[in-house]
Amino acid sequence: MNNAIRRACVIGWPIEHSRSPMIHGYWLKQHGIAGEYGKRAVRAEELEDFLLNLPAHGLVGCNITVPHKERAFDIIRRANPAGLSAQAKALGAVNTVWLDEEGRLNADNTDVYGFMAHFLETVRAQRPDWQAPGRHVVIIGAGGAARAVLAGFAQEGVARITIANRTYEKAERLAEELSGLGEASLHAAPLDALPELLAQADVLVNTTSLGMTGQPPLEVDISPLPEHAVVADIVYVPLKTALLERAERRGLITVDGLGMLLHQAVPGFEKWFGVRPEVTDELRALVEADITRGH
Repeated sequence: MNNAIRRACVIGWPIEHSRSPMIHGYWLKQHGIAGEYGKRAVRAEELEDFLLNLPAHGLVGCNITVPHKERAFDIIRRANPAGLSAQAKALGAVNTVWLDEEGRLNADNTDVYGFMAHFLETVRAQRPDWQAPGRHVVIIGAGGAARAVLAGFAQEGVARITIANRTYEKAERLAEELSGLGEASLHAAPLDALPELLAQADVLVNTTSLGMTGQPPLEVDISPLPEHAVVADIVYVPLKTALLERAERRGLITVDGLGMLLHQAVPGFEKWFGVRPEVTDELRALVEADITRGH
């Protein structure tokens, strides 16, 4: 019987905070699938051995979270370069891994899908005619999450993306690395240029951990933003960050970070368990309640 149970997990260091087991556990129960999804703490020095020996760990695949996404890409590129999705190759980072029928490692980056699916769903619920082409997006941060958000908007056809970061050189490097994605012109800027940038922005996205519970606040004056602007934050603890609260007070459309977490999980579940699940209000309420309890 145990041989029929397909098992997957999320790996990272640390990993205790992950809500992924709750999300996948909900879907497994909903679809009556004999499967399991857990979480495993994997140190950096253990990552390669872990990924190259998934069957020995009883796994058909896994999600990968910080700080392993870029290193996992390199490991899989060496092991089975044909198994990398176009999205993973474009970003140089992976978050979803599975074994094909021949037992070869395959990987994708579903953060792009997760962010854009939730962003478009949320915005178009309030503004059905919203379209990406012609828009100017300002992204705060130049880390791994910024890569996914940048790729998503570039592939949707926005005209201009500006990466504002404390370290200007890092923003400049990111703009150069991803310049081939879509038709968008990519630009780097220091944080002190934000007032001028926001006056011309259609979308503002925080991709840093600033504003997260236990982290320093994100101190950004959003008053220059136009009335039609959309403000998004990838932070989901707290559910409503100070940035989103300020945007709401101005009457702007806001997009929270929890939806990205929920939607990025969909493609992985389908790969491991053979069913494409849906992000429902009930699932969101379940995770929201857990976050509110502070677990």
